[in-house]
Amino acid sequence: MKTNWGASFQIAAVYVGTVVGAGFATGKEIVEFFSRFGFIGLIGILMSGYIFIFLGSKLMRIAARIDAKSYQELNDYLFGKVFGTVINGLMLIMLLGVCAVMLSGAGAVFDEQLGLTKSVGVIFTIILSIITMIIGIKGLFAVNVIVVPMMITFSFILLYFSIQLPFFMENILFIPYAADGWKAVVSPFSYAAFNLMLAQAVLVPVASDIKDDQTIKWGGIIGGSALTIILISSHLTLVMVPNIEAYEIPMASIMRSLASSFYWVFVFVIYGEIFTSVIGNVFGVERQVKQYIKIPTILIVLIIFTISYFGSFIEYGTLLSYLYPLFGYISLTFIILLWMKPLEEKNTTVK
Repeated sequence: MKTNWGASFQIAAVYVGTVVGAGFATGKEIVEFFSRFGFIGLIGILMSGYIFIFLGSKLMRIAARIDAKSYQELNDYLFGKVFGTVINGLMLIMLLGVCAVMLSGAGAVFDEQLGLTKSVGVIFTIILSIITMIIGIKGLFAVNVIVVPMMITFSFILLYFSIQLPFFMENILFIPYAADGWKAVVSPFSYAAFNLMLAQAVLVPVASDIKDDQTIKWGGIIGGSALTIILISSHLTLVMVPNIEAYEIPMASIMRSLASSFYWVFVFVIYGEIFTSVIGNVFGVERQVKQYIKIPTILIVLIIFTISYFGSFIEYGTLLSYLYPLFGYISLTFIILLWMKPLEEKNTTVK
């Protein structure tokens, strides 16, 4: 069967755009899971990259084969009806928590980079998201196709400038002391598990719409490879900055010091990635809630944003540092079962 490369690259762009949220784009998430462990973190990124490529592709191919319309159907298939219901409930809570982190990240961009109050950033993002949800989800995919290549380009620009800094190799190979150093072993798995589990909200319906196995397979491979490249280049840049854990938006701070002429464009790209992730998460929650309660979409969206709004005013760095690792550990069961599930199995509902 011939691969539709245009559709594959679109899937890859949506995959990257879904995973690259507030924590990833700002660099805070990469610092928390990898960069603070130095060279060990780089090894962890390579392990996560393999999981993103192999299991990300497998997740979408299974979704297409069983004709899953939502992540709830995929989880029921992987875990069984009873335990699948429990996982779907946990995922709903996780998506709401991540929405709060995303909004907090948007507020942090306005506060730390634009000099405006955090509340202005949060409210602006909510209004923009509601407008996008009313217009339709196709706009989200269009934004990803533009923003994702820009994100990759800026990652390489920062890496280029970082390579020219003194002690580049020494910093890459350095392994700093970390009181919770044991997390460096678990981080690659919990990080990939957390991101893949949440990415289901967007990837499952996308794969179900495309259906072509080879196109989906290469979309997952290209998207997973792009994520790995961005992670590596971002990590190699982040380890060059002393006391990097002190920054809320470390990537923007690095861009300001190394390539100031691109700074404002990069801030826009970071915000664009946060925005697309907010929409993706809200889209996933809205679809699940509608399975249980038949109320208008706009009302569900307003409820989601009301809950996320109050959570977003917890400090962005604090929110991310506690919630993301916790969600990562919860998600480990998901990638273990996804890895164990034979791809050859086909559900009778496949068309």
